[in-house]
Amino acid sequence: MAATPPHPSSGPESGIAVRHLLLPPEDPQARTRSERLRALGIEARPDTELDAFARELARRTGGCYAGVNFFLDADRQYFAGLYSAAQDTPVHGGPPLLQDPVPGRVMPRDIDMGICPHVVKRRRALVLEDIRDFPRFAGNHVVDAIGIHSYLGAPLIDSTGVVLGTICVVDQDPQPWGRKGLETIKAMAAELVEQLEESARRRD
Repeated sequence: MAATPPHPSSGPESGIAVRHLLLPPEDPQARTRSERLRALGIEARPDTELDAFARELARRTGGCYAGVNFFLDADRQYFAGLYSAAQDTPVHGGPPLLQDPVPGRVMPRDIDMGICPHVVKRRRALVLEDIRDFPRFAGNHVVDAIGIHSYLGAPLIDSTGVVLGTICVVDQDPQPWGRKGLETIKAMAAELVEQLEESARRRD
């Protein structure tokens, strides 16, 4: 699918300079993150509670897909929580449109296989109300495969300063996420980190 020429957008934080998005998202925290995820008991397995969290994220923001995405190592991102509005239930094994070319819940961490690596690099929420406004993402392999046109994501930053991954929501149409969407996803990211750390404390 050919990229549509950019057109103006005025959504919050969507005006980030394109030159920054063209930079490859290096990940100096990869090893520290892997150790921290293990300490929190987070593994590469589906989590029904995180599926429910993704469902609530989609409900609050109005996106058609939502996910809780952990960066397990320097090469993989794993959606421990997934939701597809098409089924209106938490997803087990990934939304149908993710089965090909990305089987299940695992995706490469490659910058051409998603937008979340850039959120981890930035350590800040990212709002793309219309992905066609951003040449870096307009031709992204997963964007074409799923047919999405908008993205809203926030980093999961724990109390030690490590970015564990992201929560994100996408839609197949351009979405005016607005300030409300940005505030919602940032608040839910903080809420989820608190829950993960509290669960780890209870286990210890």
